[in-house]
Amino acid sequence: MPKALLALTISAFAIGTTEFVIVGLIPTIAANLAVSLPSAGLLVSLYALGVAIGAPLLTALSGRLPRKQLLLGLMLLFTLGNLLAWQAPGYTSLVVARVLTGLAHGVFFSIGSTIATSLVSKEKAAGAIATMFSGLTVALVTGVPLGTWIGQHFGWRATFLVVAALGLLAFLASLLFVPRNLPHTPPASLWQQLQVLRQPRLLLVYAMTAVGYGGSFIAFTYLAPILQQVAGFSAGAVSLVLLVYGVSVAFGNIQGGRLADRHGPIAALKLIFAGLAAVLFVLTVTSPHPWLAAATVLIWGAFAFGNVPGLQVYVVRQAERYAPQAIDVAAGLNIAAFNLGIALGAWGGGLIVERMGLMHTPWIGGLIVLGALALTAWSGRLDSRDPAVGRAVRADRPAVAH
Repeated sequence: MPKALLALTISAFAIGTTEFVIVGLIPTIAANLAVSLPSAGLLVSLYALGVAIGAPLLTALSGRLPRKQLLLGLMLLFTLGNLLAWQAPGYTSLVVARVLTGLAHGVFFSIGSTIATSLVSKEKAAGAIATMFSGLTVALVTGVPLGTWIGQHFGWRATFLVVAALGLLAFLASLLFVPRNLPHTPPASLWQQLQVLRQPRLLLVYAMTAVGYGGSFIAFTYLAPILQQVAGFSAGAVSLVLLVYGVSVAFGNIQGGRLADRHGPIAALKLIFAGLAAVLFVLTVTSPHPWLAAATVLIWGAFAFGNVPGLQVYVVRQAERYAPQAIDVAAGLNIAAFNLGIALGAWGGGLIVERMGLMHTPWIGGLIVLGALALTAWSGRLDSRDPAVGRAVRADRPAVAH
């Protein structure tokens, strides 16, 4: 593996850790800063909103900058954002730190794939992208539970200090190993991106993504409070449950890609969304029982991110039909939809906790995921009415698990 690709993977690991570790720290941060759980949950929403805005907007504005200098600047911004979170005197400054870090996240993954593919031969391009994105999976398996454990034993600020150190390591690795003159074509302008949003069939896929992840994150944002306050786990045990969840996510991501390859993205997405909704409904019942709750979270992980490969493959197939001049833009906007769903889900979950109570988040999240299932079924029916699209989305092409 090229050393430059390793540098990108380290960056993805650091970014994945800081995005999701906040879920395990919400009770700790809320208690320390004397804010409500919904207010602490906004730290998830606003970060994801920064990603959703930063990916298309800042990528277009920075399109003519040399790739290595932009990459180094992003990792510096990421590191500074986490250092600001470490030293944040209060809730407002912590919010600012999270938004800044989210902006760096959005642009990194917009340019990271093109940098990764430029480092290897054309036939190894998909493998290079999968290697870079494996940093996110490893973050869920190791970085998030470890960061949660650090925050619960040494204070949540210590977690952000450690993540800042990871950001510095990624910066140094990129400085040393990423080539100076990387070839690149400027990304699509904002106008070109807006043209993609005029295609109803692509908008339908983005709705599937946003609604599906929004429903899941209504409950996932408040998983740590559910485990502590309802299931009765200690703060330290929460990090172990998150470790189990992360391992299950890695397994589910791989299986989701295989399902999409074998049966087509629509069939895979129907199965995964149905399973995800069912798990959320079951969690409402099993939460008061520690071992049953842990088993439910384990199964949840297998479904939680298993739809990412299918959604990405599906949006590319639809873009090949309806926006062939902007396939990369269409795929990038699906990542923005993913983070928009997280932002809205975490925000909506906060409203539910505040007005109805903590244990209403799983079943309401399940209902929202059923909405994504309905949208998926609708899109599949539209495909069946257009034989050309049906053949394209059923094409036997490999799905890259993100």
